[in-house]
Amino acid sequence: MSSGVLYTYENGDRRVYFHNPIATLPIITKTGNIIHLPWGRRKKQGGNLPLGGWARLEGIYKGQWDRWQPMPVKIPVNAFMEKSHDGANHWFDLIKGQCLQGLVARDHYEQRVYIVTVEPEQEHAWYYRWPRIIHQNYHQKCAESFR
Repeated sequence: MSSGVLYTYENGDRRVYFHNPIATLPIITKTGNIIHLPWGRRKKQGGNLPLGGWARLEGIYKGQWDRWQPMPVKIPVNAFMEKSHDGANHWFDLIKGQCLQGLVARDHYEQRVYIVTVEPEQEHAWYYRWPRIIHQNYHQKCAESFR
């Protein structure tokens, strides 16, 4: 299952796909800077953080990510790609002011970002997962914790 994102980087647009083992995602830090972190972990990659590139919101609420000190972050992208149940890839644009919610997980010096997902709503039921879309001006206090 491949997924991707499109974001503006320096002087152009960049498409990043999860299947690329060196894929990184931009995140907005608390100071407003943008840094890039590795997007999840693949089977052949070392480390102790969870495999995959996504974190289900319900699993976060249940404490399944607590051992990795989860920190919510904003992922500023212009569009994201998901694969439908019939195997077709579809791109979805975000509107100005929206971003994806991410989770930064840590294990000692290892740090990776995962896209937070929610159950697809009826209109998007053709997809296995759906990213949680938030506003970039999402209230800071809410963005500091998943609880």
